[in-house]
Amino acid sequence: MTRGSRLDAADDLAATVPPPEMVRRSSGEQAAVYIRRLIFDGHLRPGIRVPQEQIARTLGISRIPIREALIALEREGWVTIELHRGAFVNALDARAVSDTYDMFGLVYGFAVRRAIERGDGAVGDRLAALERAIVSTDDADEIGRAVIEFHATIVDAAHSPRVKVVLRAMSGMIPGNFFALVPGAVESERKGLAAVVRAVVRGDADKAADGYARMMRRQGELVVELFEERGLFGGEE
Repeated sequence: MTRGSRLDAADDLAATVPPPEMVRRSSGEQAAVYIRRLIFDGHLRPGIRVPQEQIARTLGISRIPIREALIALEREGWVTIELHRGAFVNALDARAVSDTYDMFGLVYGFAVRRAIERGDGAVGDRLAALERAIVSTDDADEIGRAVIEFHATIVDAAHSPRVKVVLRAMSGMIPGNFFALVPGAVESERKGLAAVVRAVVRGDADKAADGYARMMRRQGELVVELFEERGLFGGEE
């Protein structure tokens, strides 16, 4: 990673506003979301030192949750922590982004298989109702809430605590409402969920899992395109 005149963040960080989705999160989670958003919006570019003091003042929290957030962000590949120097923003990796969404497809594909095997028989009706709600609105917040409920319905029907543990350990790459920020995501999600619902109603676990894998892979492709446009890959191919 290049270290030069851009080691410290731009002065306009003080004008940034914490996004609304940070409400009701822990201090460490708030800080992680905020730092991701600073990177995503271009306020913190690859090679820049994360201004921990300034972020703590902006969020009204101590340095401890900032450090917790940076440890989590290092695990996710957003930053690198250097002893006695601080945390520096990484150039993201397109392959890592793609892998993240492929893994979501695998985990949710596993969950939908178990939901079909272990569900109460009415899960298809619940999913169909949520799909109709997603199709009937263009409001990104409503779509986001309905999609979260759709995925949660499948995970609950799977009756698998291990799936919940794995999903809690994973994080999406978009620091905000996915459907408001990623062009084409709404159309892709609607198409993918429709395929999943059809398969669940028929009891076809293979088709349902394949539908999830295809949908999440496409969402990953859209995120890669968006990150490339924003210059988050640091000039990589």
